[in-house]
Amino acid sequence: MKVEHILQSKEARVVAVRTSATVAEAIRLMKAENISALVVKEVCRTEGNTLAGVLSERDIVHALLERGASLLSMPVSQLMTRQPVTCAPSDSLHHALRLMADHHIRHLPVLEDGHLIGVVSARDFTQLQLQELESVAQPSAETPAYAH
Repeated sequence: MKVEHILQSKEARVVAVRTSATVAEAIRLMKAENISALVVKEVCRTEGNTLAGVLSERDIVHALLERGASLLSMPVSQLMTRQPVTCAPSDSLHHALRLMADHHIRHLPVLEDGHLIGVVSARDFTQLQLQELESVAQPSAETPAYAH
């Protein structure tokens, strides 16, 4: 199975923030969207879906420890992970999971020809695994719902 399979099964919208947004604005957006990472893009409209970086809860927590509450007024560009680990839609799910495990990350931007087309997350892999487990665990019509 490929990364594109996950992208096809989820909402196409990628929640992004601009490099000039403050960390406080990014946190509010993460809370409103119930997500733990944001794609960061440049302000210029001509950039299109060009990835500037990723800002995760982990980035924020680590910076909070180092800098205190003053980080809330900082621009996202000072805190984001530049040149994040990425994958392609044609990559296998195994490859994507290996990248996430090796780099200790939970969000993986998906690039095609250098352009951002989506993000896969640990949550997506968990959902996929849950669906697979539930499809296997479905009792057949002939099998009682409980068997001893």
